[in-house]
Amino acid sequence: MKRPRSNLLARLRGDASVAVLTGAGISAESGLPTFRGAGGWWKNYRAEDLATPEAFQKNPRLVWEWYNHRRDLVRQHAPNPGHFALARLESFCKTFALITQNVDGYHQRAGSANVSELHGNIMKSRCSGCGHECEAGAENWKDGLPYCSCNALYRPGVVWFGEALSAAVLRDAFITAENCQVFFAIGTSSVVYPAAALPQLAHERGAYVVEINDEATPLTPRASEFLQGRAGEILPTLVKFIQ
Repeated sequence: MKRPRSNLLARLRGDASVAVLTGAGISAESGLPTFRGAGGWWKNYRAEDLATPEAFQKNPRLVWEWYNHRRDLVRQHAPNPGHFALARLESFCKTFALITQNVDGYHQRAGSANVSELHGNIMKSRCSGCGHECEAGAENWKDGLPYCSCNALYRPGVVWFGEALSAAVLRDAFITAENCQVFFAIGTSSVVYPAAALPQLAHERGAYVVEINDEATPLTPRASEFLQGRAGEILPTLVKFIQ
């Protein structure tokens, strides 16, 4: 990677307030199939046809079979150097907030402390009755389905198509974007809203916006700096420059 611009390095060395938005690209570098990529089809079903409240109501066993398959994929892979570099970057900053569109929990596994999950976490389950949440594996499975102690079915702890994002999580994300000094957009297409609005808002409020991606996106012309390439290569190098 080429050396980042000196004004970016100066900001990061000056106890900056930093916000990060990550998308599917950083997880894909761990070998995890993307939601709509080559692994987007399963048993002749489209992911979009399984990740809905209607699909769960119609055939919860089928939906859980697919999500257990996806959980196995998450377990088979691991955080990559990009995830670990972000955890390291957090220790340098005055304030640091990581907002992710991913549901795999890799940022937490890599050591990031302040993580907001816009779309939930696939390794958690939430009761469709009482709302109780638990970690994957803590459910009471019976006849191929997980039940809560209230006897209602657990569902995957993710946001499905047709569902609203958590109002509290989304509000905090926008507050973070409004108040940060440096905003990183990493591995995200910058076309899925409301997440795509976050770097734009940060830019409008005067933040230094850094985009890290394999290819240009609608955000690129507005970014203060575009670092083209893999997050797992760029971020560890950037952290070295800061030290």
